[in-house]
Amino acid sequence: MAKIVIAGSGFAGHYAALILGDRLKGQHEITVVTPNETFNYIPSLIWVGVGQMPVEKTQFPLKPVYDKFGIKYERAFLTEVHPDENYVIIQPYGTQDTKKLDYDYLLVATGPKLNFDATPGLGPDKGYTYSVCTPPHAVETAKAYLELVKRLEKGDKARIVIGTGHGTCTCQGAGFEFITNVHNDLVDRGLRDRVELIWLSNEPKLGDFGIDGLEAKRGSLIFTSEMMAEAIFYDYDIKYEIRSHVHKVDEKKIYTENIEGEFKEIEYDFAMLLPPFAGQPIKWIDKDGNDIKDKVCNPAGFVKVDAVYGKPYEELDGPDWPKTYQNPIYKNIFAAGIAFAPPGPLSKPSKSPNGTLIAPAPPRTGYTAELSGKAAALNIIDMIEGREPQNTASMAETPGLCVASMKNGIFDGMAGTIAIFPVARNRAKYPEYGRDLDLCVAEPGKAGAWFKLGLHYAFLWKLQGKPFWKLIP
Repeated sequence: MAKIVIAGSGFAGHYAALILGDRLKGQHEITVVTPNETFNYIPSLIWVGVGQMPVEKTQFPLKPVYDKFGIKYERAFLTEVHPDENYVIIQPYGTQDTKKLDYDYLLVATGPKLNFDATPGLGPDKGYTYSVCTPPHAVETAKAYLELVKRLEKGDKARIVIGTGHGTCTCQGAGFEFITNVHNDLVDRGLRDRVELIWLSNEPKLGDFGIDGLEAKRGSLIFTSEMMAEAIFYDYDIKYEIRSHVHKVDEKKIYTENIEGEFKEIEYDFAMLLPPFAGQPIKWIDKDGNDIKDKVCNPAGFVKVDAVYGKPYEELDGPDWPKTYQNPIYKNIFAAGIAFAPPGPLSKPSKSPNGTLIAPAPPRTGYTAELSGKAAALNIIDMIEGREPQNTASMAETPGLCVASMKNGIFDGMAGTIAIFPVARNRAKYPEYGRDLDLCVAEPGKAGAWFKLGLHYAFLWKLQGKPFWKLIP
C-alpha cells in the first residue's frame, strides 16, 4: 500500500485528493495536511468584501468530504520535508507539537504565503490596507467598507484606492473585480459622486492581468483586454496609475514609484491592495541535516518542477512551462497550483531607472490550479501502477478562464468573461500571437454575471464530491 501525502486543500490540493480517493478506492493511504477546516471558494470573496454575500456561502467543511472518499485529514501545518528519507514533519493546528508522516508520494499544493511584509504598512494585520485574499480578510474588508458607506451617507467624500501593493504582485484580476463591484455598489446606493476611485497596479498596461493581456477576434478586427479595461474604466470614471510599485503605506498615504522612476504620494481614505505571494515557510532537509531548500525551490520558495528555468524573458516560450509537475530531483514529489515554481513571468518585466523591479508574477490560481493538481494526481497513480508520468497540464497547452465579476445580480449583473488558449503564450505553436485567437474571448456583459454565479455553485458542488461531480470540468 502506497502512502500519499497532499499538503494543501485549495483548488489544486483538494481536487487532487478527490481524484486520488476516487481512483484508488481505498487501496492506498491518502492523507491531506492543511490548517483549514473548510474549503474556501476564493473567487467569491469579492462579493463578501463588498458585503453582498455572507462568507458561509463560500465555504464547506473538509472532513465530511474526506471521510466520504476514505481520505485521512490532518488539520496541521507542513513545516519540514525530508525528501531523502520520505517523511514530513507537521504541526497540528493550535499546538506547538510536531508529528512525523511517512510518504511514498508527496504533492505540495500549499498555496501562497501572503507576503504583506514585503511592503511596510501593507495589509490588515500589521498595516493600514485591506485584502480579499482569505475569508477573514474579506469579512474585515466588508466591515470597513460598509463603515465608509455610512460616512458617505452622512455627506462625507472619500478617495478609494484598489489594486496591487507591490511591484511583483499577481492576481490583478481580483483587484479589477473588487474595484468594479465597489463602483456599482456605490452607484446603486446613490453615492458614487462622493467617491474618487483609483486603480493602482503593477501591470505594464491596463487589462494585462499578469498574463500579458490577450487578443481576441471580433469579426475581422482584433479586440484586446486592454481595450476592454480602458472602456470600462472610462465608463466608470475610474482613474488609474499603472506600471507602479508601492514602497510603503501609512494611515494617510500610499508611496509609489512608477516605471519612469517618479515617486508619488497618493492620499486615500480606504485601500484594498493585494500582496505579493511567496512560498510557504517550509524547511527542506537532506539525510545529513543540511538545508537544501535552494536546490528544491526557487528564491521565492516555490517548488521546482519539470520546467526550464533560467531563461531570460525574451527567450521563454511555451515548451519551457512544466507539464507533469514532477520535481526533477525527487521524482516522487510533485507541486501544483501556486506552490509550483514557474519558469518566468507571462507579462514583460521591467525595472525603473532606480532599479526597482515592476514585474507582475504569473497567476496560477483557480481553474489553472485545478488542472495542475489533477495532472499531478494522475501522475502519482501512473507511478503507483509502474508507469512513467504521462499526464500533462502545461499552461502553454491548456485554457484559462476568468469570469471577472463587475456587479453581482441575476437581472442587472455584469461580468467580464476572459478566456484564453493557451494561458502562457506558445509561439512555437502559434507564431503570430502565441495563442489561438479563435479560442480567446474578452467580453463584458450580463451573460458573464450568470456564468460567474453558475461557476460558484458548480464548483462548490463538484468539490464536495456530490452526485455527478466528475461531469463538471
